[in-house]
Amino acid sequence: MISPDWCRMMAAYNAEMNRRLYRAADTLDDAARRLDRGAFFGSLHRTLSHLLWGDTQWMSRFDGWEKPPVGIKGSPDMVADWAALKAARVEADARIEAWAGRLTPEHLAEPLVWFSGATQQQLTQPRWITITHFFNHQTHHRGQAHALITASGATTEDTDLPWAVDLKGLGLLP
Repeated sequence: MISPDWCRMMAAYNAEMNRRLYRAADTLDDAARRLDRGAFFGSLHRTLSHLLWGDTQWMSRFDGWEKPPVGIKGSPDMVADWAALKAARVEADARIEAWAGRLTPEHLAEPLVWFSGATQQQLTQPRWITITHFFNHQTHHRGQAHALITASGATTEDTDLPWAVDLKGLGLLP
C-alpha cells in the first residue's frame, strides 16, 4: 500500500513537472500548442486540458472539489484559453499538494465509493488504489505532453523524480 509520504512526493512531483511543461509550452506559439500531432487527444493544449479535467474529476471524489463542467468527451476542450488553462493548473496543483499533506494511513486504507461515468456504475475500491491511479494518470498524460512539446521543437527540463523534487524539503531525506 502507498503511504502519505509517497502521496506528498507524487503531488510535489506533479506540480513541479507541470511547471516545467508549461514553461516549455510557453515558448511555443498558440498554433503550435493547438496543432494536432496525432496524440490521443490530438494537440498539446487538448492533452493538458484533459489532464486538468482528470485531476479535477478525481479530486471531486477525493476531496470534495466541484466536478468538471464537462464529461470525458468534452475534457480536451474544457479550458479553451491558454492563460486560463495555466492559471487553473497552478491552482489545482496547489490544492492537490495541500490535500496530499492531509492524508493519513487510515484514510488511504478506507474504501472509496463513486459513480463512474466511464463504466456507468457505482464502484468501490480502496482509496490507495484510486490515488495510485490518479498519480499514474498524471504521469501518463504528462509523458504525452512532453513528447508533443519536444516534437514541436521546444526543450523541457529534467523529468527525473529524484532531481525534480526537493526530497529533503519534503522531509523524505535526512
